Amino acid sequence: MTGSALPSDTRVRQRLTALAQGLRHFHSALLDFARGEYEFLHGPVGGPFALYSLVMNDPAFQWLRPLSGLMATLDEVLDQKDTTLTDRNVQDVRQALGLLFADTDTRFTDFRAGYTRARTEARVRETEARWRETLSSLEA
Repeated sequence: MTGSALPSDTRVRQRLTALAQGLRHFHSALLDFARGEYEFLHGPVGGPFALYSLVMNDPAFQWLRPLSGLMATLDEVLDQKDTTLTDRNVQDVRQALGLLFADTDTRFTDFRAGYTRARTEARVRETEARWRETLSSLEA
């Protein structure tokens, strides 16, 4: 290998790792929004353990689950150090995100409704712009 060229797997892994980090920030912004909606209706959440319980069990947070699941799957792929990552992995992530945000896929209607409410928040828009920029920089 010459110069600073990285193996394809390393480049893909680094870019998918950056995407995973961007999605975590986006998810955090969406979670803060959902918490705000919940607190407006039900009063303050009692701390991180109470919030965790709500996220896992309360229907008010259910709309976040498809994104949470996608992120968990991406993390599992990245955690497999002995697996070579390829452009196919990038295509899979692109496709999954596309389905999540596509109006034509009825499985994620609740997610899109929550996202539509949340995108009025500046932090949601900013974190979304960052992960989308990272995604667009990935080689197809």
